[in-house]
Amino acid sequence: MPSFSLSHIAEKVNGKIFPEGFDVEITGINGIEDADNTELTFLSNRRYVPKLEKTKAAAALVESSLGDKLEMPRVVVEDPYFAFREVMLMFHREHPYFAPGISEKASVGANLKAGDGIHIGDFSVIQDNVSIGDNSVIACQSFVGENVTIGDNCLIYPGVKVMHGCVIRNNVVLHPGAVIGSDGFGFALKGPVRYKIPQAGIVVLEDNVDIGANTTIDRATMGETRIKRGTKIDNLVQIGHNVTVGEDCAFAAAVGISGSSKVGDRVILAGQVGLAGHLEIGDDVIVAAQSGVPNDVPAKSVIFGYPARDIRKQRRIEAIISKLPEYINRLRNLEKKSGS
Repeated sequence: MPSFSLSHIAEKVNGKIFPEGFDVEITGINGIEDADNTELTFLSNRRYVPKLEKTKAAAALVESSLGDKLEMPRVVVEDPYFAFREVMLMFHREHPYFAPGISEKASVGANLKAGDGIHIGDFSVIQDNVSIGDNSVIACQSFVGENVTIGDNCLIYPGVKVMHGCVIRNNVVLHPGAVIGSDGFGFALKGPVRYKIPQAGIVVLEDNVDIGANTTIDRATMGETRIKRGTKIDNLVQIGHNVTVGEDCAFAAAVGISGSSKVGDRVILAGQVGLAGHLEIGDDVIVAAQSGVPNDVPAKSVIFGYPARDIRKQRRIEAIISKLPEYINRLRNLEKKSGS
């Protein structure tokens, strides 16, 4: 493990050290409660300020507003959490290293178009007419269907399935167990019987998309299901057929999006949010955890609840509901007094 002087780290994150002139060798970065006297810690949430009084860390990354309010050695930065990320990269790789090469234990179909420096791991299956860009990794026990296109610098972790015809652009990460291009949930009802509608479309993942473990993204019935540039999707998320997700969105675990919904740019869906089908969600919308969204949502809305409403209104409703037993008792007492 490398080590760096605190002054070198401060320069790297464009920070300023207090007390001035203080310097020490740093061997790693760790949480407030776990850091030792050779490690750096960070504070991105003010609620943890009291814990800094007990930390054993050599120094802390903190925001400028706290620079004069702490006694321990500190590196003052504009954004402690992003600075934490930069320091983490000094000590740790972003992803594991996979040596270039195609395993003899892999099954590779005809007409593979292979870029420079690719890795295909043990027991992976690459079907016919697949294109894999430079420096991309297909880790062990993954499946890539026929006519799939994968761009440069992609990382497909073990056990991923990319089904036929799908398009993965550049710098995409698919975590273990992700399924890209499973059939959409499309059935025609005739009498009591449901008959499957062929799912003839594809999934397109644009540049810099990150898909979490065991997340499923269904192919379109016709056309595309598309996840646009820079969007990050957590584990155990379900995205239905013909959905379009905008740029730089963030979806937490267990989100579900029903078919044909359109999600704008920079939308945040917290854990266990559900969207009904055929919705339009505007840019910069935030939906709080465990909310159910049955209707279109205008841009820049912050909503919560089931059904989801403006978060301020919903909080008032929740406050009233919590007092319902008290209100009912008061109503009964009034009825008794009035003889009703």
